[in-house]
Amino acid sequence: MFHLIDIKDLSVEEIKGLLDTAEDIIANPDKYAEVCKRKKLATLFFEPSTRTRLSFEAAMLELGGSVLGFSEASSSSATKGETVGDTVQVVGCYADIIAMRHPKEGAPMAAALKSPVPIINAGDGGHNHPTQTLTDLLTIRREKGRLDNLTIGLCGDLKFGRTVHSLIMAMSRYENVKFILISPEELKIPDYIRRGVLDKNGIEYVEIDRMEPVMDQLDVLYMTRVQRERFFNEADYQRLKDVYILTRQMLNRAKDDTIVMHPLPRVNEIPVDVDDDPRAKYFTQALNGKYVRMALIMKMLGVKA
Repeated sequence: MFHLIDIKDLSVEEIKGLLDTAEDIIANPDKYAEVCKRKKLATLFFEPSTRTRLSFEAAMLELGGSVLGFSEASSSSATKGETVGDTVQVVGCYADIIAMRHPKEGAPMAAALKSPVPIINAGDGGHNHPTQTLTDLLTIRREKGRLDNLTIGLCGDLKFGRTVHSLIMAMSRYENVKFILISPEELKIPDYIRRGVLDKNGIEYVEIDRMEPVMDQLDVLYMTRVQRERFFNEADYQRLKDVYILTRQMLNRAKDDTIVMHPLPRVNEIPVDVDDDPRAKYFTQALNGKYVRMALIMKMLGVKA
């Protein structure tokens, strides 16, 4: 039985297969309308979510399956002290596959050790978010036509940003990818990513604290919000929350074919007047999440169109 806990659980060839299937779903949706008939997805979200949870649910429904689950820990037996292991063993009696989000790093891995059905990590604390990474890869490939020979700017909360960690791990496996890491000192990428991924694999990267000097170098600008829920100190959050704001004037410095991405939700880091710029791809990115999750559900359930 295959679980997806970390983007490294998928080989480059498997990722290509998923992206190819997602592309075919976009081109031929009717072909996939009943492939998961009588299959059930459980969404166990111990932490709030809009896009990830709803895109999983939409994905399963568009495949002809059904959905059950909960959207917050307070509506589950976790409030009574039930362990994650017990929860998934019970839910596995009712569902064929589980998508799980949890505020604690490693919780989906612990769940996978007990689950009778495949587990998909839908985000665990500040650690990993592999299906967001598949979403990001599909968006980059569709918009740029490739996943190699790219300069990618990652801006904002690189310390707690699980989407950033997963994307670096994934993109580091492609040829000639350079990262420009833009963050304040307090929110720089953690050492396990710097040393264990970038340095270990000889990936070119620079760390800076301002966007403006590098805007004209970027093929992809990946913005992130400063995450209030990850801070222990409200004063630190207030001091850092508006450090990076991508204005239209700043975007004028970027290349015509740069794409702007964001895992959402945004707060102040991208003003709404940027949405009209053709390089803004974050809502397209959200839509792509449904298609790539459809492809993933099919792969993990072993069904074909």
